[in-house]
Amino acid sequence: MSLFVIVFYGLLIAVSCLTASYRRHDVFMATFSLTLICFLIGLIGGEPWLKRIAIGIGIFLAAGGIAYSFRKFLSLLLPRDAARLIRTAPLTASFGLFVILVYLVAAIFAPIIAPYGEADVIAGAYAPADEKMLLGGDQLGRDLFSRIIYGARNTVGIALLTTGIAFFVGSLLGLMAATLGGWVDQICGRIADTLMAIPQLIFALLLLSILGTNVVNLILVIALLYSPLVFRLARAVAGNIVVMDYIEAAKLRGEKTWYLIVREILPNATAPLVAEFGLRFCFVFLAISALSFLGLGIQPPTADWGSMVRDNSTLISFSQGTPLIPAAAIALLTVAVNFVVDWLLHISSGLKE
Repeated sequence: MSLFVIVFYGLLIAVSCLTASYRRHDVFMATFSLTLICFLIGLIGGEPWLKRIAIGIGIFLAAGGIAYSFRKFLSLLLPRDAARLIRTAPLTASFGLFVILVYLVAAIFAPIIAPYGEADVIAGAYAPADEKMLLGGDQLGRDLFSRIIYGARNTVGIALLTTGIAFFVGSLLGLMAATLGGWVDQICGRIADTLMAIPQLIFALLLLSILGTNVVNLILVIALLYSPLVFRLARAVAGNIVVMDYIEAAKLRGEKTWYLIVREILPNATAPLVAEFGLRFCFVFLAISALSFLGLGIQPPTADWGSMVRDNSTLISFSQGTPLIPAAAIALLTVAVNFVVDWLLHISSGLKE
């Protein structure tokens, strides 16, 4: 039995004993269950599997420490009301906020952070990582780390702009349909039903094949496909608000439709719409990455995470994890946004812990 195995099991048992002595029964059950699982895995897979588990535990603990520290940092930095809200946020939400902040910094300051340009060829194809290239090179010899940084600006920026357009169009039409009713509601509803009945990815591939694969067409096509989903939610939320007494009172006062939407309905529908914006951003972000992977999204030489997975996918056959780096960047942002959205939904629902 190696020293690593002895230290690994010793730490697990020590943590189990400490949690039991301090009567933290939930933590004790989780830790001791993990000890038993690791014991069985060690018998089956040996030390290599235990090292993978140790790395996973280390990453999990590091993420928890970052989330706790970032929540404390925000609670000291923000004003009193916002700080009180941040202090009640779960660690998952604070971790999501930290990841989103890192992505925003990378996107805004990409030319400063990236050591090379996104299209600069500086080495041979699939060059290994060294002191010049932290993550190695891609299929053309471009610095993979620099392209990851620029990909944050391109992929996330385009997804954010597309979501904003889809959200503005869908929510505006949904609020108008609920407020006006009648033929406006019927026409908007039937158009939304028609668009929602068509498979989105196939429809996007068809439209981009006809219109061309430039950034403007990509943004407009994706926004067109996702605006009916936002319309449905906005229509449903506003439909429950327009029947309230204060809306009827505003109508009797002679208020115009635009006043009803902006001053009466929208403030009471903000919480679910904000949560929907976060969820819709995840779907748009994944759709753009999928289209880029298929070759109809963001076109080269512009750095994009979806196309980077496709271009370097041949390395998977040689047991190299280069294509997994942009894929991990996509997955991490999606998970982080969902963490924050879950927290916002919990706040808007008014539930207490």
